[in-house]
Amino acid sequence: MKKITSLFVAMLLLLSSCGSVPLTGRKQVLLVSDQEVLSSSLTQYSDYMKSAKKSSSKDGAAMVTRVGKKIAAATEQYLRNNGLESEIKNFAWEFNLVNDPQVNAFCMPGGGKIVVYEGLMQLVSSDDELAVVVGHEVAHAVAKHSNERMSQQLMAQYGAQILGQALSNKSAAVRKIGASVYGLGAQYGVMLPFSRKHESEADYMGLVFMAMAGYNPAVAVNFGKKCLPANPAPLLNL
Repeated sequence: MKKITSLFVAMLLLLSSCGSVPLTGRKQVLLVSDQEVLSSSLTQYSDYMKSAKKSSSKDGAAMVTRVGKKIAAATEQYLRNNGLESEIKNFAWEFNLVNDPQVNAFCMPGGGKIVVYEGLMQLVSSDDELAVVVGHEVAHAVAKHSNERMSQQLMAQYGAQILGQALSNKSAAVRKIGASVYGLGAQYGVMLPFSRKHESEADYMGLVFMAMAGYNPAVAVNFGKKCLPANPAPLLNL
């Protein structure tokens, strides 16, 4: 009887946690709330920024901030225009350029905290090219890919039979999953990679968001070619 009850509770949780991604409409299961992601990630982000060395390039930092704010504003306007204004409160956008030779960038789960590395900026020749990267990272945040990935890990780790029990003490479960999914540190470099499905979705959404902000998405192809020798990951999987 207990087994049947647990399965029933798990099914109800899954059904009540269904959502859809803006722009693409793809259905997703979000067992982990925005606030849970934020509480689990902001401490790690704060610790990272304390240890990271911010770039001394005023022009580069200004460029990252300028492009980031413009794309964030266009994204928020899209959310307002499409009845998703309640989502805006989740974002406290922040854009940092860090002194690191890696050709990379990342968006910390929840809140819209985006970091670009100086190594990537060596390949950027215009605001349009930087917008390709920033739009991609903004898309990860808007699509709640981290929430979804943590939810998938919860389901995989606990299984349907005890998922209901695990979620009754979800804060502890989320902390445990969060540490393995997006731990900042030497073990993972910066963050574990998103799935190809999430990366492709962020590619598409990012190009739309940058276009909404007035940037030219056509530069993405050539910019991706420049990045490939330094980063063998897919075009925008930075």
